[in-house]
Amino acid sequence: MSNIAARLAKSRAAAADGLGTNKNPVQYLNQDFEKLRAQCLASGTLFKDEEFPACPSALGFNELGPGSPKTQGVIWKRPSEICPNPQFIVDGATRGDIRQGALGDCWLLAAIASLTLDADLVAQVVPENQSFQKDYAGIFHFRFWQYGEWVDVVVDDRLPTKNGNLVFVHSAEGDEFWSALLEKAYAKLNGSYEALSGGSTIEGFEDFTGGIAEVYELRKAPSDLFQIIQKALRAESLLGCSIDITNAYDTEAITSRKLVKGHAYSVTGAEEVLYRGRQEKLIRVRNPWGEVEWTGPWSDTAPEWNYIDPKVKAALDKQSDDGEFWMAFSDFLREYSRLEICNLSPDTLTNTEQHKWNITLYNGSWARGSTAGGCQNYPATFWTNPQFRIKLDDPDHEHQGSNQEPCCTVIVGLMQKNRRRKKKMGEDLLSIGYSLFKLQNHTDDHLGRDFFQKTPTAARSDTYINVREVSNRFHLPVGDYLIVPSTFEPFKNGDFCLRVFSEKEAKSLEVGDVVIAKPYEPKISNKDVTDEFKNIFDKLAGDKEEIDAKELQTILNKLISKRPDLRSNGFTVNTCREMISLQDMDGTATLSLLEFRILWLKIQKYLAIYLKADSDRSGTMDAHELRAALQEAGFTLNNKIQQRIVKRYASEDLAINLDAFIACMMRLETLFSKWLL
Repeated sequence: MSNIAARLAKSRAAAADGLGTNKNPVQYLNQDFEKLRAQCLASGTLFKDEEFPACPSALGFNELGPGSPKTQGVIWKRPSEICPNPQFIVDGATRGDIRQGALGDCWLLAAIASLTLDADLVAQVVPENQSFQKDYAGIFHFRFWQYGEWVDVVVDDRLPTKNGNLVFVHSAEGDEFWSALLEKAYAKLNGSYEALSGGSTIEGFEDFTGGIAEVYELRKAPSDLFQIIQKALRAESLLGCSIDITNAYDTEAITSRKLVKGHAYSVTGAEEVLYRGRQEKLIRVRNPWGEVEWTGPWSDTAPEWNYIDPKVKAALDKQSDDGEFWMAFSDFLREYSRLEICNLSPDTLTNTEQHKWNITLYNGSWARGSTAGGCQNYPATFWTNPQFRIKLDDPDHEHQGSNQEPCCTVIVGLMQKNRRRKKKMGEDLLSIGYSLFKLQNHTDDHLGRDFFQKTPTAARSDTYINVREVSNRFHLPVGDYLIVPSTFEPFKNGDFCLRVFSEKEAKSLEVGDVVIAKPYEPKISNKDVTDEFKNIFDKLAGDKEEIDAKELQTILNKLISKRPDLRSNGFTVNTCREMISLQDMDGTATLSLLEFRILWLKIQKYLAIYLKADSDRSGTMDAHELRAALQEAGFTLNNKIQQRIVKRYASEDLAINLDAFIACMMRLETLFSKWLL
């Protein structure tokens, strides 16, 4: 209990200090940048990061793994060994500082490029007062948002090179290193450089800002999308776009007009110009490669520029192969597949009035056999998923509903955690989604299968998909709602972060986050013990009139062997010890006749519950049925306890036999009675 108290005190102290905010981030791996730099300066040594050493494992695990052809000849060098006068940042962070290397992390570099449009955002991720001159000690640090809190990540400045050149991201001039070190810090956070290969620009956007993302499929673009883009850029939101691929051969294939398929671009501008007597919408896009640009209308050398005001042309047109280009918005919609917008604060982009949004964040997990129920295609297990309730009382000022049914705007984002780190173990992103249900009655209890069979879905995320986060904007009538996040298939382990943004304050809680025990307590006296029962007991107890665990095992196994409706190999001696621990009131490690009678009545009660769950008489119950069985036995437990019980008592194939079920009941009764949990 002292450990729990210590953790609680620590979390309260952290909350009081604002720990986890951008101004007071959590030190990743407990590495304190200022202390480590001071130690290096005092000792006259350059920092070597033991938590992310300059060795093959930092590069990757497969294509960039130890011994792979792509990593042959890699030498880790500090910037002073690469160029004579290395600089951290020159004249501020700009998009020209970002050139992609031999790593498929264009999504990350597109996000960094968008980040450079706002100096304040850069300072949020790239702390100031770092250089290769003043107080240089071979150590740098960067800040990232991770699942509800900001973390400060320390790295040394040893970077992978081949033939004297940086292998991964680099600046155009070759002497500016903030982007390469930022990429290294992000690789450390995710386990390796290779873990960064492949992704969505949104992921980088969110980790640089803590914002919430929305995705627009350009084949179904809303009519006011150009205005949405302009407003997003004015609000300093981050925008990215990409072209879908139809097969693996399309990856980074270049179209006839020099656009790259399956590649992440950043959107950096949107303007309207007067062209031949009419307004023409233009959009500016950037390729993080720093080259390979659109060659269609409004490209760098296109004739369209000759028909607009020379001053406007001078302000917009750039005649350089820097990867950035303009194109007509109509071509943008036709050529690209998807637009991603990360709102730095979740202010609505479709309303001219800015709003202060309320944010609620939950961290949870799907655990195989207890809280990993899969989607609604699996009704037998869907109800076991974690459940969260939101209460929407106040409609928006300019709500989209009728006067009879005022509406509230919410954005719900479900993000799976730490999947990049698991790539080296062969695990990839799970297909995730969520459903919302309207509640008619207030409840803090975990809702069962019957509720979901009778209640229609009020809203849901789009198709289940294997991305880090799915998010949607909803306009919901005032009322109470249940949110159920899930993986597509059941029995998939994973951790998640659920974020709910509402224009007005929304009360929320995790449903079923309570622990209550009201186990069956039979009330009997000596006169309630039958002669037959007493004779069975006396045969083993003898003159001592008490039975130990081994004798208890003999009696119980004899009694249950007479049950034709029960398939069981009986109780183990360890389970019998659990039983004695519960009923032994005098500390003798034995049971008297009356204590044994009370125990037997309890076991009969639990046997009935067990047989109800074991409907096919297989001799086991499924782990996902345990929650309902526990509730019938008088135990209402939260998700964390449910997950631990399944890990402890279920077999590898998620089955729980009679011995394990009764042992679980005995352990829970003992804990609640003796420790008053």
